Amino acid sequence: MTTQTTLAQPHSEDYSRIQPLPDPPREPDMVQRKSLSTLDGTLGPHFAAFDDVLLTGEMYVRIDEEDARALAPDFIFARQVSDPERVIRRNGYVISEVGKPPDLVLEVGSRNTGRRDYTVKREGYAALGIREYWRFDPSGGEYHDRPLAGDALVDGEYVPVEIVVEADGRHRGYSEILELELWWEQGKLRFRDPVSGQFLLTPEELEADRFAERAAREAAEARAQEEEAARGTAESRAGAAESRAEEEEAARLAAQARAETAEVRAEEEEAARLAAEARAEEERAARLAAESRLAEFEAELRRLRGE
Repeated sequence: MTTQTTLAQPHSEDYSRIQPLPDPPREPDMVQRKSLSTLDGTLGPHFAAFDDVLLTGEMYVRIDEEDARALAPDFIFARQVSDPERVIRRNGYVISEVGKPPDLVLEVGSRNTGRRDYTVKREGYAALGIREYWRFDPSGGEYHDRPLAGDALVDGEYVPVEIVVEADGRHRGYSEILELELWWEQGKLRFRDPVSGQFLLTPEELEADRFAERAAREAAEARAQEEEAARGTAESRAGAAESRAEEEEAARLAAQARAETAEVRAEEEEAARLAAEARAEEERAARLAAESRLAEFEAELRRLRGE
């Protein structure tokens, strides 16, 4: 089982001086390993905000360093642990060092150790003062005496927790320590918040949610890019239309200017023509006046000659 701890506060203790306990023997049971991985990946995120909560497992629980009992729960849960990291480095939960027993332990049934879980270990965990002991059997009761079972410590002895069997075959019980319901559901262990009525997400469901969120985010980003591109295209078309309008207006003004220039030239040419006609009229009048004076002179000359 992957060790999970919340954000523990730093301690000045030199962990390198801690003598770790030996690893307990592990059963090569893939169904059990999958159940433990799911359990760890489900509860870890749920309690991640608490810096004094320890979630770990598959390590010995002993009263003190001299204790040699071979009790190694699959899962260990404890609140108000001042230094969770020390427990991990110790590779064992030593009650005298932590200052209290674990609050809850859980065993996942396996073919080789199932019977021991609900007999010898049940008595051993009660003797250690562990307040709740839960047993989950993926096989539905082939390894343990039942699919799901829980015990609460009362006056030093375990008293069974009420397990409700639903009409569809699911089993559930409430843990006061976790403040959650434990469910046996088609061979899988689930946890439900009784207040919200929602099941905690399993690692697979968390990954599916993350995938869905990532896909939704990427789709939203793609839509935003498409909208930005469309907006850019619309702005480009608007700019092109505005440019064409400006070009057309410039062409109209140029044509108008050319028309006005042609009109001015026509007026100037008309004025020049009229001036030329006036000059020609003046020249004709001057010629006629000169001819008249010449005729008068010739008449006077003839008169003087007595012609």
